[in-house]
Amino acid sequence: MLFKIVVVLVLLFIIASLFSALYFLAKDKDGGARTAKALTLRIGLSIALFVFLLLGYYFGLIGPGQR
Repeated sequence: MLFKIVVVLVLLFIIASLFSALYFLAKDKDGGARTAKALTLRIGLSIALFVFLLLGYYFGLIGPGQR
């Protein structure tokens, strides 16, 4: 159960980072440093989530048909 909660929280952080990048893209007139940082954070979180899911499957914490 804890594994699922962590996955959902990370997904929420990924979505929040995506919307913050959209906000910075719309509001910042100079460059896009904050937009790039927000998108970099989103990519990092996505990769970390993917690795976390792979490790969870490898160690048997998640699997096909499990609830």
